[in-house]
Amino acid sequence: MRNNYIRPSRAKWRQWSSAFVAALALTVGALPQVHAAGEEYFPLQSYRVGPYAAGGSGFFGGFIDYLQLINARDGGVNGVKLVWKECETEYVVEKGVECYERLKSGGPDGAPTAATNPLSVGIAYATLDRSTADKIPLITINHGRTDSTDGAVFPYVFPLQLNPYSEVSAIVNYIGQRSGGLAALKGKKIVVLYHGSPYGRETIPVVDLLAKKYGFDVTQIEVPHPGNEQGSQWLKIHQINPDWVILRGWGVMNPVAIKTAQKIGYPVDHIIGNIWSNSEEDVRPAGDAAKGFISITTHPSGTDYPVLQAINQYVVKPGNGNLKDPARFGTVYYNLGVVNGILNVEAVRVAQRKFGNKPLTGEQVRWGFEHLDLDDARLKQLGALGLVQPLKLTCADHEGGGAVRFQQWDGQKWNVISNWVQADRELLRPIIEKSALSYAKEKGITPRDCSKDL
Repeated sequence: MRNNYIRPSRAKWRQWSSAFVAALALTVGALPQVHAAGEEYFPLQSYRVGPYAAGGSGFFGGFIDYLQLINARDGGVNGVKLVWKECETEYVVEKGVECYERLKSGGPDGAPTAATNPLSVGIAYATLDRSTADKIPLITINHGRTDSTDGAVFPYVFPLQLNPYSEVSAIVNYIGQRSGGLAALKGKKIVVLYHGSPYGRETIPVVDLLAKKYGFDVTQIEVPHPGNEQGSQWLKIHQINPDWVILRGWGVMNPVAIKTAQKIGYPVDHIIGNIWSNSEEDVRPAGDAAKGFISITTHPSGTDYPVLQAINQYVVKPGNGNLKDPARFGTVYYNLGVVNGILNVEAVRVAQRKFGNKPLTGEQVRWGFEHLDLDDARLKQLGALGLVQPLKLTCADHEGGGAVRFQQWDGQKWNVISNWVQADRELLRPIIEKSALSYAKEKGITPRDCSKDL
């Protein structure tokens, strides 16, 4: 039987091949794209042992789990996988500096460094100049140097959401609300019980300023690190008999303060914990003595947020969760780590819009942080509406928020008892700028002209 097949010419093959490739490209174009774009690296100066282990393990657990979510669910940030290394600091400054130097130079296969997140005032102070010289953003969410809010002088430092001055200003504003208005603060007595560290001492001047402005009497009392013994401090508080006590604690200091207050008969519902005195680990060890305790928060606890449910689905249930104790999922420290992860990842995403979907340098990620603009619509897309406050950063403003809500412990869980209370940022800004300019003069820094920021 004769074969009528005629072999196509090479020219015909090329024509058919081109048509096939074009058709395939149209088909693939309709599908989600997968990019092999490399990796972005986060060095983690973490602490999971020592007197502040509860804060460190919860925070870094949430942070890492969010990075894992982005990799597992999304394939990274526009195809760029997120990688990290940990170095144990035990919350010790010298170890924090050593970890910074050990980790800063880049991740696996030379992945560029996005940002550092030490969650320690002491370590942040000690690495600030190094991070600036190395052009690596230093993220100090809810803590750090207040004057680093001024990005004109501190281009690489970001006290995201809440700096220490905003924190105490918002607390005073809330006490004013509870008293019938700020004018009613005149003549009231307020004690600030603070941790004996740079973190604890930072707000002394601004509390004195607020006392002078509103006419209340303030006594500021230091508790030496780590805070296991507070008998003499609370004896003094008993003698003063203040209307309110502001607790600026950390770690073991917080439950000890609550239990000691009960011993002297001071009402726990007139103690207001600051941002580092607001977790489940701060109240549960105090038992029944903590019932009624009030604290501020920039974010709620709980798991009723789509982003937390996604982490549970893609990370925790498959057995990859970073927490040793799964019962801590959705607690205050863990959720702060998730919030911090969202802000870091969004800075990378924003920077990619300008510099391309590729691994970015710290200098490029810094630009991303300075152009973060998280409104309710974007937070809803992220599954974080209600978990993260709307946040807009600029060259001049590296804090971006400055608002808190107040929560009260009922013996089992935290209940939010206020709307957002804003700090007096108009009052605080000149103080911040004056301090920042003093630092610039000391270091020989020429402040940036933020009016030329693009």
